[in-house]
Amino acid sequence: MDNQLCIVLDFGGQYNQLIARRVRECGVYCEIKRYDTPIEEIKKLAPMGIIFTGGPNSVYDETSPHISKEIFDLNIPILGICYGCQLMAYTLGGKVESCTVSEYGKTDTYYDKSCVLFGDNEGMPDKAVSWMSHTDFVSELPEGFVNAAHTDNCPQAAFYNKERRLYAVQFHPEVSHTEYGLGMLGSFLKNVCGFSGDWAMDDFIDSTVTKLREQIGDKNVILGLSGGVDSSVAAGLLSRAVGKQLTCVFVDQGLMRKNEGDFVEETFTKLFDMNFVRVNCQKQFLEKLKGVTDPEKKRKIIGTEFYNVFWDKIREQGATGFFAQGTIYPDRIESGKGNAAGQGSTAVIKTHHNMVEKPSDINFDGTIEPLANLFKDEVRQVGEKLGIPHDLVWRQPFPGPGLGVRIIGEITEEKIKILQDADAVFRDEIRKSGIESQLKQFFAVLPDVHTVGVMGDHRTYDHLIAIRAITTDDFMTADWARIPYDVLARVSNRICNEVDHVNRVVYDITSKPPGTVEWE
Repeated sequence: MDNQLCIVLDFGGQYNQLIARRVRECGVYCEIKRYDTPIEEIKKLAPMGIIFTGGPNSVYDETSPHISKEIFDLNIPILGICYGCQLMAYTLGGKVESCTVSEYGKTDTYYDKSCVLFGDNEGMPDKAVSWMSHTDFVSELPEGFVNAAHTDNCPQAAFYNKERRLYAVQFHPEVSHTEYGLGMLGSFLKNVCGFSGDWAMDDFIDSTVTKLREQIGDKNVILGLSGGVDSSVAAGLLSRAVGKQLTCVFVDQGLMRKNEGDFVEETFTKLFDMNFVRVNCQKQFLEKLKGVTDPEKKRKIIGTEFYNVFWDKIREQGATGFFAQGTIYPDRIESGKGNAAGQGSTAVIKTHHNMVEKPSDINFDGTIEPLANLFKDEVRQVGEKLGIPHDLVWRQPFPGPGLGVRIIGEITEEKIKILQDADAVFRDEIRKSGIESQLKQFFAVLPDVHTVGVMGDHRTYDHLIAIRAITTDDFMTADWARIPYDVLARVSNRICNEVDHVNRVVYDITSKPPGTVEWE
């Protein structure tokens, strides 16, 4: 990246990605690195600012992650947050102790506005709410530091050394619960570090296309296209860079939503200059899934078979050149292959489909991941600027196994059709109702349940369809959406009348927790 760089050093904090995202919202390009990134590497990166994240440890515990005192002598502005605040104080000769009264959640905080973090924050009062989450606190400041905030139970809620451009806050300015928090980060980045705020998606597209052309040259590129947001935007960027040198392989396992495979093919064959290869293989998947009801076994079979089909097609194509993936920044972090980590090696939260190793018999000149440093909302911005249709760019989260985990029990061709038709009706009515933007996710489920019904003068014993819609900010927690009764009535009426083998519709009113968003 040619943009001015801010580095977030991760000490195991739960908000590491959120900090990076907030920095980018301030127009500053940011990357997350491990806390133990060598000082020489940091020097080579030449960041204009560094942020230390929070973390679950105590700095006075020798086994906790620490950092070399040398980093404070690089003449690079540093902001320590929570654990990072305590680490700065401890490393530079201050004292950190266990709290007499721990602080969690929203906390009234009193600010000294002579500190640039607060005084240059437009409209910020002397007292505001911050979000605290700590069991230790800084009891004595290092030499040369000045206190800048306090709470009723935390005497040093913020402090700084103006000459050395070192700042620290015990609370979390990156979370929305901290009032004026984004402004505090902005003041640090622009008024302390001197960032100009030049991070923009247009710049990213232009610079990425140029770099892709230089890297690829006259060689070919092959991309696994799932039809999801990430791989679609990666395909759009590569197409703009190298055109027909790009081949996209789209594996349609027959578990997508109604007509979705056709929509993906039409979009990419009409919109972009590329070679598009579609592999229709529903029967192959259904054969492997025959008789399987356990959800984890279904997931593994679908995932394994997907890659078998994909790599067989790659071998058939005799592909050479580069292999491309739609990997985004959270994929790398969650799969344990990014630079960020807490103590020790990076924790694996979940394995992403686009972070799986290639077979040993398939050789490429290298792997290209044009979105590897972007977050999901940034990927969507790129997609819109590339002209990818709104319905694809803003596609809701869709499970990797597709409808395979929305069909409870054994998966059959008949069940797939029933669920596709019911889901299509539900989605159509939500769009017509004008409430689609209020819902983060909505879909139909086919439980392995038959119920008694009456249609005409005949008794029926047929499938039940469950519909689910949620509202959420982060998908960590979610609430069931209060869809108007008249909309629910239309959905139920249409599904029962238009979808064969369905005689009952129920609405899932379970929050997360105790439930999850998906049923399997």
